[in-house]
Amino acid sequence: MALYFTDVFSGSANWIVTDPHAQGTIVKVSQGTGYLNPKYQYQYSLAKNAGRLLGLYHYAGGGNPIAEANYFLSHIQDKLGQAVLAIDWEQYQNAAWGDTTWVRRFVDEVHRQTGIWPLIYVQESAIWQVADCVNDCGLWVAKYPSMNWHSWEVPAMTVNTSPWQTYTLWQFAGDDEDRSIATVDREGWYRLANPTGQTGVNLSPSESDSLVWTDSLGDVWHRENGRFITNRVLDLRWGALPTSSVIATLPVGTVIDYDAWSRHNGYVWLRQPRTDGQYGYLPCRNADDNEAFGKFEPLN
Repeated sequence: MALYFTDVFSGSANWIVTDPHAQGTIVKVSQGTGYLNPKYQYQYSLAKNAGRLLGLYHYAGGGNPIAEANYFLSHIQDKLGQAVLAIDWEQYQNAAWGDTTWVRRFVDEVHRQTGIWPLIYVQESAIWQVADCVNDCGLWVAKYPSMNWHSWEVPAMTVNTSPWQTYTLWQFAGDDEDRSIATVDREGWYRLANPTGQTGVNLSPSESDSLVWTDSLGDVWHRENGRFITNRVLDLRWGALPTSSVIATLPVGTVIDYDAWSRHNGYVWLRQPRTDGQYGYLPCRNADDNEAFGKFEPLN
């Protein structure tokens, strides 16, 4: 089944963040070196708590590309490995429009610091400006049949992606709601977000703890500190499997502080730090329909 995405900015309504027609949400983080989307953290949490595939993008202001990459990365350190990164290359408010080296320098700096190659968002007619990234970055191309295409039906039209063989995402509608379709599946999206796998994704060599890692069972874990409050009876287990031994059966309203999560074996699992370096594991969401088994709150 094809995956669909919305992308959002500060002016986007909440319903666009969690539109059930799509499986993923890409949130604007920053622009240039002086603008931070004031709703970025809220929109990201809203999408994440809805079980969406996640993305984060920076809108190119056309200043120093290294400085803009650093500005973008400075605001997403705790989300590296969780979300696919992207650079938005458009003419509006972009002082470097037409510069065929700008995006290359931006993505090189992001990759140097994180090991991640961002997707490149660009209109079909301007792909030539970013063509030197074809061997490293995925293409997120924009082409609409009209500005009145207010539908999730994918239009029957040809999209030129040369020199890319195909797009990773095609944004086929804008205006009321930006809509994109992907050529990758869920695992492909996760690999774009965390291409280094077991080695973890770190902002710099001095980062001591991996933000994403793969355990001995092959399950991918994402570091995140939060609080979960159950709305039904759940079993806390010694392992993140439905067959693992039960530590305790938790009543409704139990508060669990967690430090990581993983999606596998039909559930989204939370990891609870316990005494003596041990952990408990709790299913918090159905991985198929994303129904949550409680509510999430930030740690105070």
